[in-house]
Amino acid sequence: MGNISKNAERFRGFADVYDQARPHLPHDPIEIICRYLGRKPETVVDLGCGTGLSTQAWCGNCVRVIGVEPSGDMLAVARQKANDSLSFIQAYAHQTGLPDTCTDAVICSQSFHWMDPAPTLAEVNRILKPVGVFATVDCDWPPVCSWRVEQAYCTLFDKVRRLEREVPALKSRYVRWDKSRHLANIQSSGYFRYCRELVFLSREMGSADRLITLSRSQGSLQNILKVEPSLIEDDLRQFESAIRAQCGGSMFEMDFCYRMRIGVK
Repeated sequence: MGNISKNAERFRGFADVYDQARPHLPHDPIEIICRYLGRKPETVVDLGCGTGLSTQAWCGNCVRVIGVEPSGDMLAVARQKANDSLSFIQAYAHQTGLPDTCTDAVICSQSFHWMDPAPTLAEVNRILKPVGVFATVDCDWPPVCSWRVEQAYCTLFDKVRRLEREVPALKSRYVRWDKSRHLANIQSSGYFRYCRELVFLSREMGSADRLITLSRSQGSLQNILKVEPSLIEDDLRQFESAIRAQCGGSMFEMDFCYRMRIGVK
């Protein structure tokens, strides 16, 4: 599992930026999971919980929620959110250390593509109760706001993706699984009697500062800034100038488009 430890290391050094800008888990996945369970879950496990934004969203919607996160940096920020019903453990998704059949639902919010699907789904099956629910939730980048802003974002990250593909020193630092395969991986695991994909959007408020911070919360950009910053610094400056010129100092609505893949055990 050496590749998985690389992925945990990828998220070192920018937990505060991540926590400040990333979207919160919308209520839609919570409502859908409760509907598929036919009740409010007693226990929920959030795999790859990062700074606990998605874990915290479950407070009041279950008896207890456990966030699982391998990155020490991310976990330190997450633990500041802990309370009587919300706790966090440091572990990998394929080796949580949790008891068998201990949870009604397992969710991966913007994290399943950093996990090896086969051992992770085996662990999910082990900790899920009978008729438990597993779900992955991912948003598309960038959020919907202004086509010019979105174009600037896409231009920056087109280069980021190209650099990560082509520069050996960057490519060797992580392994990522294809998000478009999430549903097929859940189906082919054989652990779930019913599987499907759902789409929805969630509206939040944005600003130039938030969009810039959002870009800096991406592990792909942080990977380059840590290893070969000169490859992207000029592009990042141009992007930030373009965003400030387009957005000014005003707040505006922006929509995060989500894809949810769900399996019922």
